[in-house]
Amino acid sequence: MILAYICAGWCAVILILNFTSMALMSRKCRARERTLPPPDDAPPVSIVRPLRGLEPFSEETLGATFDLDYPDYEIIFCVQSPSDPVIPLVERLIAAHPEREARLLVGDDYVSANPKLNNCVKGWDAARHHHVILADSNALPPRDYIQTMLAAFRDNTAMSVSMPIGSRPKGFWATVECAILNTFQARWQYGAEAIGAGFAQGKNMMWRRDVLDRAGGIRALASEIAEDAASTKVIRAQGMDVRLVDMPFEQPLGKRTAREVYSRHVRWARLRRATFPAHYIPEFMNGSFAAIVFGAYAAVQLDGGVSTVALVTALIVFSLHGGEIWLARVCGFPLDWRTPFALIVRDLMLPVMFIDALLYDDFVWHGAEMTVREAEETTG
Repeated sequence: MILAYICAGWCAVILILNFTSMALMSRKCRARERTLPPPDDAPPVSIVRPLRGLEPFSEETLGATFDLDYPDYEIIFCVQSPSDPVIPLVERLIAAHPEREARLLVGDDYVSANPKLNNCVKGWDAARHHHVILADSNALPPRDYIQTMLAAFRDNTAMSVSMPIGSRPKGFWATVECAILNTFQARWQYGAEAIGAGFAQGKNMMWRRDVLDRAGGIRALASEIAEDAASTKVIRAQGMDVRLVDMPFEQPLGKRTAREVYSRHVRWARLRRATFPAHYIPEFMNGSFAAIVFGAYAAVQLDGGVSTVALVTALIVFSLHGGEIWLARVCGFPLDWRTPFALIVRDLMLPVMFIDALLYDDFVWHGAEMTVREAEETTG
């Protein structure tokens, strides 16, 4: 009987944490016009975009970098291979916008097992300004991109970041990825920030350059297999923090397959487990699965029948998923008839990915086979 009450208590805790995180995110990410003006004393900013290959939205995501409503910024595109198919697109975009200070750097500086970090090194070294943005190729910057990232800074802030918000899903599995990215991963990041435990997220990161330079520069991020995990540790070691922007930025998804969605997110789970193991373990409570298990067990032990267990399960699912649908509507995230089914599939995937990430280290990134052990092998 005592165990039943403990399980009921854990179920209640999980529900309260979920609803609290929804409320926190709804306050910061409520949909509104993206019309934030640049500050009067707008500092010059460097934008470094590491690229590899062509993606379905490459022309739009890279082209948007030239159309930002900001008075003084430079754009540095970084490519590792001179035969990369993205190079002609970048050269065409630069030629079409002579009013912008933009350049393309080609070459590979091997500092770690992380190819993205290696690609960023030359861009960081070439960047001229105090504020430096590292932005993935598939992130879509809005016109108020730079000032939105600057607005997140406080006196003790070393970095501002934006979680990727999945947009333009095509097909069911892209909707599942929206369910993972938008009202789940982003929501918990805002919850962590609210208690002073913000994490860097590699999609869009604006650095105060002096903070990273004090740690040894961008090469210091080779200490972890994931550059955002290394960034978080560098920042916390200096007693500073990471803050999330209001109204995070889009990542257009297009079509996704089940394999693509699963492999991408289990890869991230393995990286989280390798870089922040103490934070990873509580992830078994993510989604509705653990709450249902705890709640159903408590119902059975407290003399509930099958109908009571079914009712408890339905109430948990409807309350959590109903809250997420409300949050998506408030924030202007994609919603359609597939969303409720995508939320269910996501919650079935989460415990599988949690166990998968505990058992295995290997993953594939852009066709390259890697392992989370490579960070230790590279840095000694």
